[in-house]
Order: sequence, then C-alpha cells, then structure tokens
Amino acid sequence: MTPHSIDGLTLLRPGTAAYDEARQVWNAMIDRRPRLVVRCTSPGDVAAGIALARSEGLEVGVRCGGHSIVGHAVPDQGLMLDLTPMAAVRVDPVRRRAWIQGGALLGALDVATQEHGLATTAGNVSHTGVGGLALGGGMGWLARQHGLTCDNVESFELVTAAGEVVRASATENPELYWGLRGGGGNFGVVSEFELRLHETGTQALTVELDFPVAVAAEPMRRWRDLSAAAPRPATYAASVFGGIATLGFVWVGDPEVGRAHARVLGSLGEPVARRVVELSYVDLQRREDTLEGHAQRRYWKGHYLRELPDEAIAALLEHDPAMGASLQAYGGAIAEVPPDATAFSHRDTAFEYVGAARWTDPAEDDDRIATARACAARLAPFSSGTYVNTLGDDGNDGVRLAYPPATLARLTALKDRYDPANVFHLNQNIPPSAPPAG
Repeated sequence: MTPHSIDGLTLLRPGTAAYDEARQVWNAMIDRRPRLVVRCTSPGDVAAGIALARSEGLEVGVRCGGHSIVGHAVPDQGLMLDLTPMAAVRVDPVRRRAWIQGGALLGALDVATQEHGLATTAGNVSHTGVGGLALGGGMGWLARQHGLTCDNVESFELVTAAGEVVRASATENPELYWGLRGGGGNFGVVSEFELRLHETGTQALTVELDFPVAVAAEPMRRWRDLSAAAPRPATYAASVFGGIATLGFVWVGDPEVGRAHARVLGSLGEPVARRVVELSYVDLQRREDTLEGHAQRRYWKGHYLRELPDEAIAALLEHDPAMGASLQAYGGAIAEVPPDATAFSHRDTAFEYVGAARWTDPAEDDDRIATARACAARLAPFSSGTYVNTLGDDGNDGVRLAYPPATLARLTALKDRYDPANVFHLNQNIPPSAPPAG
C-alpha cells in the first residue's frame, strides 16, 4: 500500500511500512497505533492536519525526534502530526544565525553549523528533536558558556490550534515568546526556529575517572567542590552504574587548555581507570547515540538540585547497580538569565540528576520501573524542582515541580489565549483555566 492523500495532505494509515516506521519512537515500551499519520512538509500541512483532527474529534500528537519517555507523539487512535519531513537547516555564518524546521534533529543542526566552526547549545544525543529540546529549555555541553537552547532562540514560527501561523520574538508576540522558551508544546506546533550561533571551534575533550562505588564518596565530594569553581568550557558530569562511579567533565574548546584543567582532578585520588579523549564536537554530540537507540524499553526520573550535600552523594551511591544515574552541572551563563525572563525558571540549579533504566524484556517492566522510582525517591529530599523534559508519568504534580507558581500562572494565561480548548494536551500539560466547552 502507498500513502493516501486527502486535500493535499499525505496520510499514512495502518498496514503500511511507512506508518509503522512513523509510530516507532525512542522508548520501545510505546506501541500505540494512531488512526492517521499526517506527513507534514509545510506550516500549511500542519494547519490542515490540526483542522482534520479537530473535525474528526481526534487527539493530536506531534512527532519530531520522538524522545518523550511517555510517547506523547503517538496518540492511540488519534492523529499524529509527523514533522520529520520538515528537517531542513539553513545557516548564515556571517550573521551567526540558523533557521531550523520543526522536524529537524540535533545532529543535522550540529553538522550544518560546525562546517563554519559555529554551534549553539543542543542536547547530548544527536537523534533528539530540536523542537522538544528547545521548547522545554535545552541543556547541553555548551550551556555553561552560551545558555540553554531556549536562551538562544531569536524567534519562533508557530501554527496555533486555530490554524494561524504566527511569529514570536522579543518584539512580536513577546509574551508567547517568553512562554515558548520552556513552556513545552502547549501553545501550538513550532514549524521553524531561528537560533543564535556562537564561535565554538570544532574540538572537544572528555575526561573520566572511575572509582568503585564503595570508595567513591570522598572523590565525589571533591569533584562537587571543583565543579563550583570550574571554568565555563568545562561541564562537570558524573555517572553511577554497575558498581562504578565515573567522575569528570566535558570540555568544548581547545583540548590542550582542557587537559591543563584536568590536572585538578588529581585531588580526587587514584582511580581504577582514567580516560582522556580528544574528539570533534560533532562526535561528542554523537557519542551516546548507540546507548540511546530506539530498541530498548526505558523509564527515568529526574530532579534539579540547588546543592549536592554529602547526604545526597550517599543516596546516589546507594543506587541499584543495574540502573544508571547521572549528574550534570549547571551554572555559568545559565544562571545569569533572570528566573522570570523565560518560562524555564530553574536558574539556580547546581546539578541535574537523572536516574534511568533501560531493558529489553517486557516481563521486567514493573520491576525496572519500581527500581527507578525507589532510587530517585532517595534524592527527592534534596530536590528543588525538575526539568520538564525529564518528566514522565508525573501528571499535574510533575508540572508543578517544573514551574514555580508565578510562572505557571503566566503559562496558564497563554494557554487560555492560544489553546483554550486544550487541543495540544499530549505533553506535560498546562490546562486552560476553564475546562473546554462540551
């Protein structure tokens, strides 16, 4: 069977290979079947797809990279707007700007900008969608130097629930511009992002020291203290998995300068293994792709931490050895943005914690999820909130952790204006202040 066309829209229906490919997302636990998949190639297609869904009473999911842990992109018996055909990236190296269509992946952005020695903050896995990352905030290895992804968005082109195409920037629809920088997919479908670029060069360095968990508490305390004074090209990162705590940093810039900084890690003690790897920035962005492929079942929980006290380190080191846990340092340029300047408000975060499980056997689902929840619960007493892009099945409680009350009130007012019927509710939802009529 071939895709069908209705009023110029390319539709994928059950029973075709293209349909099955479109509904496959990063978390293999998600096995839902939309009634229709609309392959969008333009803002007009997006608007027509939204109109079709509303006329047929179908839930709307929006597919880009498909990295939502709960599979929001795939509405069971609903309509999926598949943005992946809208994947173009255009770069102006003189103005240091990039224009990215709503279905583009981070890898395409990195390759296009690195041809000119330029980049902007993007996540750590190249097949993540630019759209979901930027709308939630967007942490990456450049954030301490240049801010979050959302801090680097100059403008958005947005298709609303009513099918209108609007622009949002500091001078056009500024309140919507504020809300799109951290408020997620609650207000429409972004068909294009304009991003600021920075001269970053093309080189990077990773430094990793391994310590057995049983003796890792003191090295991790010293690592924490070093992170507080680290230069901005260094993003301190740690992980705990399989009985090993890995401590170190990622450096984007001149590797020799990064190697010089790495000498301070000598104070951590003698590791059982030490890795110092020079690589290109593009390869840095791809290095987790194999682990983060689409064939595994997944569950995660996250916290923001303003501090990392000794008790939190002890709780982290008690994690089940079969579950991965990571810390990534914030600060630098992230913290310089006022907390009310964007919908992303957690500017005082010191570290982001993510506890993640991955497996292949469906029979293990309940045990793996329970383990991840229990491990994350040990860190909850130290949490100051959470990143909206790591929320899973947390519901309204999770949204309240992601946004302070004043921020949530502003986002609700935007929802009332741009999506009062809550057409876009398959997300970390900010419902309108009044329930939709009917």
